[in-house]
Amino acid sequence: MNLLSHVDITTIQEARQVVMTDTSFSNLKNDWGIDSLVTDLRNLRLQSLEIRQRRDKPPKLPSRKILQDIVEGLSAALFPNRLGLPYLNDEGIDYFVGHKLDIVLRELHQEIRRELQFISGHSENDTASREQAIEITRKFAARLPEIRVLLDTDIQAAYEGDPAARSSDEILVCYPGITATIHHRLAHVLYELGVPLIARIIAEIAHSATGIDIHPGAQIGESFFIDHGTGVVIGETCIIGRKVRLYQAVTLGAKRFQKDENGVLVKGNARHPIVEDDVVVYAGATILGRITIGCGSTIGGNVWLTHDVPPGSNITQSFVRSEPSEGGAGH
Repeated sequence: MNLLSHVDITTIQEARQVVMTDTSFSNLKNDWGIDSLVTDLRNLRLQSLEIRQRRDKPPKLPSRKILQDIVEGLSAALFPNRLGLPYLNDEGIDYFVGHKLDIVLRELHQEIRRELQFISGHSENDTASREQAIEITRKFAARLPEIRVLLDTDIQAAYEGDPAARSSDEILVCYPGITATIHHRLAHVLYELGVPLIARIIAEIAHSATGIDIHPGAQIGESFFIDHGTGVVIGETCIIGRKVRLYQAVTLGAKRFQKDENGVLVKGNARHPIVEDDVVVYAGATILGRITIGCGSTIGGNVWLTHDVPPGSNITQSFVRSEPSEGGAGH
């Protein structure tokens, strides 16, 4: 007697049951009206393209996945001993950095070109966008040493500002504030060079990873440190000086949004705070509007601030005083 016969029969019966189940399940497509849904969604998609004056095939957007790989590659090139490969020796570091930069800058050029074509609406064969993308990539590459210098000051500021930090290496590989700052330093240069969409995507990659939301347009001086970091928000037109330290849940935001005579929001106006040098802002503070926080000031936790603060100020949260009344008199 074949010992496998019972198993084979059982297996065949089970397989037939799966096929019947799958077939029955696929027939439900008609019950759900998928064919009509596909048609409706196609019509809405074409209508949206008409509204946005994209009647032909819309240009491709820069890829978030590719940009994430680019940032990781740039980080590895800037800090090859810590964010690169673990087995690099002195002879191989320069080769690794050169090879990594060659790869990521080629990829960055293609993503920049996609953004320029998206903005202009031109085809992929547009020569002007290709040449402009090459120029932007060259200018960005030339500023990488400047970015590395700034990041060194940020890492040192974190080491000096956090008693829990045991080494600069720990800060570089562990601290979410430094991860967000690396992304911002790269994104801000791209923002200045005229590719704001790519810059914003890089900023949002950091936001997703760290909970720290820094608009790439924000201007941030050297020796910048965000401790803990979760919930920090820094708006587009913020100007932050040297040696500024922020704690978690700090908001540097806009007080109100101006509208034009047609009720449309005015974009690009200066609406976020100016934070001068050597300022510390503690956890949960909210600073709104185009106000100035003077040099050397300290802003306490949970403070809500909408007016200028002179240099050297110490702003703390107000509190309620409760004192016994004599003879039933109130205060």
